[in-house]
Amino acid sequence: MGEVFLQTPAARGRRAPKEERCRMAYRAKVYVTLKEGVLDPQGDAVRKGLGSMGYPVRDVRVGRYIVLTLDAQSREAAEQKVEEMCRRLLANPVIEDFSFDPLEEV
Repeated sequence: MGEVFLQTPAARGRRAPKEERCRMAYRAKVYVTLKEGVLDPQGDAVRKGLGSMGYPVRDVRVGRYIVLTLDAQSREAAEQKVEEMCRRLLANPVIEDFSFDPLEEV
């Protein structure tokens, strides 16, 4: 029996569909922080630790910094995907806010 090889459209001499040809890579820098009024015990522990080391600070809020690299047809499509990812998984909308920097092409 012969081996079966799967070929891409380009390997068969045809062009790939437009949606495959026009994809770009984008990098998103996402910031997730607790909403105002939500207690931050981790931030309080960091504040106390800094104070005991001689660095008196009034307040510390601890959050997350997430870097994503994704493929999309356009910058607008990539921004929509990042927004959806944040709303669905990366941030808890009950207690957290999120924001992200303008996307970079990579």
